[in-house]
Amino acid sequence: MVVKKKTPKVEALVLEEEKLQQLLASLSVDAGQDGVRQLANTLQSCLKLKEPVLQIQLVKRAGSQLEALSEEQTDGALLGACLHTLALVYTSLQAKNPLRRAAASALSSVPAWLQEQTVACLSVCMSDCLSDTNPDQYSHVVDTIAGCMDCFALGEGCINKLFPEVLQFLYERLSEYLHQNSGLQGRHIAQAQLMHSCLMAVKTSMQVIQKCQGSISSVLNTHQTLVDTLSNMLACYMHIITDEEFVQAVQSTAAMAIVLLIRSVMGSGDEVATVVCSLLCRSGQGLDSVPLWLKQRCEGLCTGVRPPGVSMYLSHGALAMLNWKGALPGPQWETLLLLVPDTLLDLDASIKESSTVMVVARVLTLWSSVALECLQGERQLCSLSLQQSLSGGSDLHKRLLEHIYSHWEHPLDGVRHQTRSLFRNLLLLHQHTNSFTSESTMDNYVLELTQRLLQLEWHMRGKYGALGCLVELYGAGHLLEIQPQLPSCLLGLMGDQTLAPYASDLLERLFISHKQLLAAEACKKKTSTEDWMDCWHRMWVTPLLQVLCSARLDQTSYILDYFLPKLLRCSPSSLTHMVQALQDTPSCCIGSSSSRGALGALMTCLRAARAQGVMQTPEEGVWGGLVPLTLLRQALIHKHDQVRIDALGLVCESHRSTEVLTSQELDLIRHFLLPNLNCQSPGVRQQAISLFKKMLCRVKDSTQLLQKKQSQEREHEQRDKDQHSLSRYKEFLRWLCTNLFEVLLPGASFSKCLMSLHLLGQLAQLFTFDIGPDGFALGEVVNSAYAQNVLYCAASNFLEVKLLASTLLWKLPPSAVGLQEHDRMCVVLQAALDLSTSTKPFDSVTAAHLLDLLLHQPNLSRALLHCALKQGLDFQPPSFPQEPDVLEVNTFAVIQLLLICLQLEVSKAESFLLQAAASYPLYGRVHCITAVLQSLNTESLHHTEEWRRLVSDLIAVCYRLSDVVSPVVQSSSPEGLIPMDAGTDTSSGLQKILQEIQPRDTNDFFTSARELDTHNEEDYAETRTTGGEDYRVTAQMVLVCCWRSMKEVAMLLGQLCQSLPLHYTGDNAYKHPGLITEEQVKGVGLYFRQQLLQSRHRGAFELAYVGFVRLTDMLCRSGSRVLQQLPACWLSKVLEEVKSSDPLSKLCATRRSAGIPFYIQALLSSEPKSSSCSLLKMTMNELIALAMPATDRNTDNSTVPQVHALNILRALYRDTRLGENIIPFVSDGMQVAVLGFTSPVWAVRNSCTLLFSTLITRIFGVKKGRDEHAKKNRMTGREFFTRFPALYPFLLNQLKEAAVTVESHSGQVRLHPSLFLLLLVLSRLYPSPMDGTSSPMGLAPFMPFIIRCGHSAVYRTREMAARALVPFVPLTQTSSTIHSLLQDLPQHSGPQIQNNCIHGILLQVLFLLQSYRSESHRPPPAENGIGKAVLQCMWLASRENSCVVTRGAFLDVLVCLCGPRISLLCDSEANKLRQETLSVLLTSSLVTNNPTATANLEPGNTQYMLSLARVALSASVEIPELWGRHQLTNKLLECLLKCPLYEVRELALDSVLKGLKKEEEPEKTPAWLNETTLPNLTCLAFHETHPQCLAKVLQVLSVLHCGGELHWMDAVQHLSQDKVLLHFLTLAQRAAHSVELYCAAMTLLSQLVVQTMNSDQKGESTVTCLSQWEALVCSCCSEEQPVEVKLMAAQVLVNSTGSLITNSELPLGLVSTLSLWRTLFTLLQDEDQEVRGSASDFIANAPAHLISADVAGVSVCPPVALDIGVGLLCRLFQLWDQVPAGVLTLTEWLLGDEEGDEEAVCSPDEEDFLFEKGDLNLWAEPVQWVKLLHRHLISLILAYKQTRESESTELGQLHQLSTLTSKAQAKVMSTKEALRSLPVLPQFSCTMEHARLALQQHRATLALDVLETLRLERRHIEQESNSEKYLQ
Repeated sequence: MVVKKKTPKVEALVLEEEKLQQLLASLSVDAGQDGVRQLANTLQSCLKLKEPVLQIQLVKRAGSQLEALSEEQTDGALLGACLHTLALVYTSLQAKNPLRRAAASALSSVPAWLQEQTVACLSVCMSDCLSDTNPDQYSHVVDTIAGCMDCFALGEGCINKLFPEVLQFLYERLSEYLHQNSGLQGRHIAQAQLMHSCLMAVKTSMQVIQKCQGSISSVLNTHQTLVDTLSNMLACYMHIITDEEFVQAVQSTAAMAIVLLIRSVMGSGDEVATVVCSLLCRSGQGLDSVPLWLKQRCEGLCTGVRPPGVSMYLSHGALAMLNWKGALPGPQWETLLLLVPDTLLDLDASIKESSTVMVVARVLTLWSSVALECLQGERQLCSLSLQQSLSGGSDLHKRLLEHIYSHWEHPLDGVRHQTRSLFRNLLLLHQHTNSFTSESTMDNYVLELTQRLLQLEWHMRGKYGALGCLVELYGAGHLLEIQPQLPSCLLGLMGDQTLAPYASDLLERLFISHKQLLAAEACKKKTSTEDWMDCWHRMWVTPLLQVLCSARLDQTSYILDYFLPKLLRCSPSSLTHMVQALQDTPSCCIGSSSSRGALGALMTCLRAARAQGVMQTPEEGVWGGLVPLTLLRQALIHKHDQVRIDALGLVCESHRSTEVLTSQELDLIRHFLLPNLNCQSPGVRQQAISLFKKMLCRVKDSTQLLQKKQSQEREHEQRDKDQHSLSRYKEFLRWLCTNLFEVLLPGASFSKCLMSLHLLGQLAQLFTFDIGPDGFALGEVVNSAYAQNVLYCAASNFLEVKLLASTLLWKLPPSAVGLQEHDRMCVVLQAALDLSTSTKPFDSVTAAHLLDLLLHQPNLSRALLHCALKQGLDFQPPSFPQEPDVLEVNTFAVIQLLLICLQLEVSKAESFLLQAAASYPLYGRVHCITAVLQSLNTESLHHTEEWRRLVSDLIAVCYRLSDVVSPVVQSSSPEGLIPMDAGTDTSSGLQKILQEIQPRDTNDFFTSARELDTHNEEDYAETRTTGGEDYRVTAQMVLVCCWRSMKEVAMLLGQLCQSLPLHYTGDNAYKHPGLITEEQVKGVGLYFRQQLLQSRHRGAFELAYVGFVRLTDMLCRSGSRVLQQLPACWLSKVLEEVKSSDPLSKLCATRRSAGIPFYIQALLSSEPKSSSCSLLKMTMNELIALAMPATDRNTDNSTVPQVHALNILRALYRDTRLGENIIPFVSDGMQVAVLGFTSPVWAVRNSCTLLFSTLITRIFGVKKGRDEHAKKNRMTGREFFTRFPALYPFLLNQLKEAAVTVESHSGQVRLHPSLFLLLLVLSRLYPSPMDGTSSPMGLAPFMPFIIRCGHSAVYRTREMAARALVPFVPLTQTSSTIHSLLQDLPQHSGPQIQNNCIHGILLQVLFLLQSYRSESHRPPPAENGIGKAVLQCMWLASRENSCVVTRGAFLDVLVCLCGPRISLLCDSEANKLRQETLSVLLTSSLVTNNPTATANLEPGNTQYMLSLARVALSASVEIPELWGRHQLTNKLLECLLKCPLYEVRELALDSVLKGLKKEEEPEKTPAWLNETTLPNLTCLAFHETHPQCLAKVLQVLSVLHCGGELHWMDAVQHLSQDKVLLHFLTLAQRAAHSVELYCAAMTLLSQLVVQTMNSDQKGESTVTCLSQWEALVCSCCSEEQPVEVKLMAAQVLVNSTGSLITNSELPLGLVSTLSLWRTLFTLLQDEDQEVRGSASDFIANAPAHLISADVAGVSVCPPVALDIGVGLLCRLFQLWDQVPAGVLTLTEWLLGDEEGDEEAVCSPDEEDFLFEKGDLNLWAEPVQWVKLLHRHLISLILAYKQTRESESTELGQLHQLSTLTSKAQAKVMSTKEALRSLPVLPQFSCTMEHARLALQQHRATLALDVLETLRLERRHIEQESNSEKYLQ
């Protein structure tokens, strides 16, 4: 996107009248030469003008005249006046004014002989400026000085001449700014302006010192005043860098100014480096040779108290302001160069603020660049010690690498970028300091570094940048040599959105470098291009195509965005290779259920190529000369969304926006549009809309090009061709508009409405709906019906549809919309007013949109008056003396009418709140007022007095409304409250209720809680009668009325404060006119304070918070000093109230402190992020101090403030708007949360739990992936403790204390309160392979205490300790740690054994083994003593160990060591251990079938049996070949399947199922599946009682049945097919309680049914079973069924497509077959996308000769599958010779279910659900289904007429035909009557009822049309038959 550069504002020169007259008089001298006189006249004319552009022209002319002057033409007085005038013009104008630049240019053009005089004139004017005492001009003078220094030689001469005065002026300004800064607390705008002024003053002083350095040096020793000025200025600089109130930009610039001033005084020798070193080291030893005044200032900075950041700023100043290029002047410079990184790295360990981390990273990168500059020249000029210090492997190099590893995952992008640049510079430094290695080869240091980088986890983003630097400097060949699978590995990461950009950048560097390497090698070896390109394709293209074809769609979506375009840009010729490879792939059109397949991959590659301009234009029949169009048509209706989108992108996107769309492309877009309008995925919808916009932009741009060519083209043939293209465009756009409008019918799905409105909006934006002859005249397509459908979309339940429809209506022709007609306008206005009082909240949103539509209508006032008179309201439209614009008048009138209505309703609600809640909820009116106000530009209103009165009335009614509803939302229990009105009798009942519901959760909550008196409150609905009007009230109605009213009041007040101009008096006593006063704003603020601090209902205070945020934003940016200071004042007051424990306080102590955190959040978030954030720092320090537990504060009075503080802290840590400014307080917050668990008060511990959870998310980020303990959800210990250094000693000390309490030999449970939290935090850390051995914050000290925590008596603590230990053990130390732990186990049984201790050790060993198996870079197994240690403890697995828990844990350890192929043991040790384990297994109760031991109820026995089962499964199912005992396989599996414990059976069956699904060759039978196992499984299917186990058995048998026919046996008895069928049918009918069992039974039963139908043996019982099975399948598609059941039904129908529902022999009969077809069609229209997608697969199994060749065997999207399915059914009717019966059946489907309709009509509305939005129609569209049926029915009737296969119709069918006709006619009449009975505009007032009736009428009408067509065709056939008989 091209962003237009902002042009500077040109302002005219305006001078004081007296000064102007003096100048004009001085220029009006008659005497003088012609050239000077002309110059004077030009300047005189310039001064008289007021037009800035003309002034610029005249000043430029004056410059030309000046340049042409000769020395002989001088007239001293007049020329001096001219020069003085130009100088005055220059010094009077603002810095960015182009007129000032013109004046500077004119002054610069003076001839050489006149320059001295010009400088003198400029100096006079500058002196006048410097002597000006007006504070408002100070910034202007500073800008003028800076302008003189900016490429303006005469200006520099002027400053050189006046430099003492200039420096004195700048010092005075800086001193004044420093004084002002202390008095601007809370005034953020003024503070920001002061910071800017201070920054400009410091920068300007630097420029003056830099440009006047020679002049300063020459007079420094003789000019005491200058010395004093420089000394004072240095003091100002030092004050700035030591005052933390200044922003970092000012401090950093001031530090540069300090170094610059020192350099200016000391010169560029070794002394300046000495002084800077002294400042960095805070030592005065190197200051002896310094002038006294400078020495005193420097000593003050060295010895005084200064913040840590001073050294950082000085380091930056030294690097930026000293000259480091070439040879260094002396040894002190080398010392300084090495001192800077040490200083910064020492500072890096203590800083907290992210902004400071950013500065440190930037300065370190600058240092590395400076160091490179020092080494760029001759290397011998640098000392050997310096080279050694800068080379790889040095201590400094290691420290810098540790800094990089600690910060390359920092949340700030800038920090990560700087660490990458620093890493690259370190590699370059290593190259420059090591002469024995070339740039293209790696030495051992770099090789080791590369290997360590590759060992890191790929989720670490810094790894990619570092590897990219290695590729850039050493080439891709070296990385590919170390890790050849790197391309495939990186491609596998492209599915993660967070990693895809990094992986693609690294891939780009790799394949570009690799291509260059191969090309260079081929050039040397003189091999052909094809050979080395084949090698390159194998390395980069082949893995890409494999991933695109086989990976899941969500894993490949980012390849198109990030990787593929880069690859094609690198090698455009590779496209042909990709296309050929993909077309050669088998099953090009079919992908798996989760992948895009070869066809999808082909579309992806072609789309990327087309967008990059690599492909050719489409040709006839072939796309781009590469693929046939049939493939493209298949892709456009493919089942997978991304394949369709890629195909559409291929058609729509183009490298040139003016490329003409061909007829093929337009046909393909037509082919795509209708089936894809109803897309449920928001992401796919967004992509499709974006692609259509690109296509329409192509149409527009190419249209303009064609029209231009047409006007210039002379060849008649080419003009005709261009005209044909334009005609084709017009036809296409009209077709597009028509189809988009036609789908906007009542009942259209949300997604279709949304997409259609989006596309129509794009058409309106790009082409407009004009009716004129110019353009395409799309307005002619829009008729009144289309416009009304768009209007009715405003009644949609979805806000986005409302917005799009309202926007589109403005762009449609007004004649079609018809809102300008008075009657129509009145109807719509009345509907809006009625909806604004609806009890359904979303109706008020509709009302607001309708009012917004009417605001621009000129005659709205008449309609408003009409509606007001109709309702009897005292309303008079405004009559302004001056008629302003229509929008202002209409907005004022609408707000005035709504305000009158609202005032009346509030008056009623003050007496009858229940009636208001039931009949006219108040929030709708307020919402409409807010919405109407938003459409008005309040800055340009004409009648401010009237608006001020209206605003005052609005604020007053808001307060009244709030007073009515606030007792409810501020009550102790607002959710179930009904405050009973007393009716006309008395209001005492209401007052009693309101008194009873006063808050009971204030600060006395913990000390004097009261009993709730509930006898006056009722929890049932109240029905009241007032004045003869019945209304029904529920608690929900009252609550919704109240909290929504509070919400809308808050939104309106926030809108008023934010949008209305403020009426106030500024600092300069100037009154700013506005509509809202300071007092009103204060009142609104106090109102919000009361609501936020006292409301109990979350909806009320959360939405009041939104309004309050608007207010605080306005306060911060207002020009009023009083309002700017309000947030700080309010904040201090609420903090004082929180800290006090006054029982009379109304602050809510429960509900997580209710609105208090929101109130403080809003106040703090208004503080600008670029400021010093003083309010945030003050608040956080006070809250942390208040929340920190203390021994002297364990009283009831201190509990409530502590709870408040904890809840507020939690909210602030969660607030993302505070950004990185909150990070410095994370360490303290974590300490508060951990220590808070020691509190005896539950409320404190509960708040600490919530705070701790928030901090974990704040530190580690939101959960990435399902595995919470995956490394992508964790952080290296180095990074964690670098970012939060204070937590290192805290966590270590806390863990020490907790570990001491763990070990208890007495058997008592002693649980440290914070232990769980500590282990939870530590389990999120892990060591990095990049960690050094002597890290100051290493994780090793934690390990002994974590291991000791594993001895706890609490099971959960032992588990947490084991989990926390894993990340602390480096991979290389895993074996030694496991061996050490095993050594601590007892080697024999004894009385002193602690089972808890044993179990804890075994858990730690188990977790370490599991972690070792999951690592990708594990070291090979070696002799480590683990096998021997385990064998010594084998007694733990035997019965000698009485504890079954430890026995089971030891068995799990044995499974890890023996089972997997990945083990820490060598083969011989593993084999020996397996044999010992088998001997234990064979003697266990699992194998010996000891029922007593197996059914033992001892705690832990089940876990022990499961551990035994895992050993048995490993030996029998998973890897029996490694255990070497094949003869035991069957026995072990049989024992598992017959075990009495269902958990064991379930585990065994699950393992068997996974083993079957994992078999690569389905026909290959596993070794454990033999004649013994199969009977056990079939027998288990008949006798298993546990539902989960039975479901697993049936799933196993289903998988086995797919591989071949099963022999069913029950024990030794063979069962017949009928018995099996009947058994599973009965099971399925009884299994409705378990979805898993039901699905498994139905799947297996359906397989048996298909098998039975394919066999020849069918008995009577089989027929009965089939009918019952058909009923079961049909019941699976109902709406109430779970998604799993529907998916199963879809799969069943898909698998039975060929054998049952499309069988030409009708094996199930016509009725049952049609029931299955209807079930399939129902599933194809299901709400769940996965169900629809699964059902659409039936196309692949349908007979190919019955469907189109284009879609045969192709996966298509559900809408296309539905269309094809109905057409296929119609062809089957002909094939079955059942056309009449089929037509009647389909007509019944078309007419709909009569019972359902009657129920919908007759059922009373028993309950009024406020939040019930009706049937949210997300996908299914009955209207489109009805149209589809009608279209196919008509086609079937016409096709049947042509065949004439049946001469007559049966009497039964004639009767059925008559019955259907009568039913349809009756339905048409009844729906017409019902529609007429609805109110006016029912589309808004009763949307769902109108849509239902319209659908019924549409159904009946189409059914009558079908029946009439059938009757006519039958009559025609009879007439023809009679004619033939007559002729015969």
